[in-house]
Amino acid sequence: MGWFSLIFPALVPALTDGLRSIIGKFTGGAGAQPQNVEEAIRMMEAQTARVQALAALDQLPDGAARWVLNLRGSFRYLMTGGVLAATIVATYVKMETPILLLLFDLSGASMSFIIGERMYLNLRGASK
Repeated sequence: MGWFSLIFPALVPALTDGLRSIIGKFTGGAGAQPQNVEEAIRMMEAQTARVQALAALDQLPDGAARWVLNLRGSFRYLMTGGVLAATIVATYVKMETPILLLLFDLSGASMSFIIGERMYLNLRGASK
């Protein structure tokens, strides 16, 4: 069960995409794809507006210190490193089982967050 909880978060996107493809094949549905040129243009405009809104949310005020920018850029990697280090230490210290299981779950989720999407996109690209 331990390995499954580490691997499963990375496999969920592939499984859901495969299930969606199977359902689409049997139903013949195009999903949420635009049906004509006007809808395609509106979809592109909506996607552009969404990306612009996300960029505005992520933008720091003028004059932000360089270390703040560097910390923001590396935060997820630092936290993942901290979770992995805590898991390794807890494993060798023989921490209580519930705490170890929690740390293993956090480690699996962290690594899935960091490399899961890249791995999934590489696997999906290789299968086409």
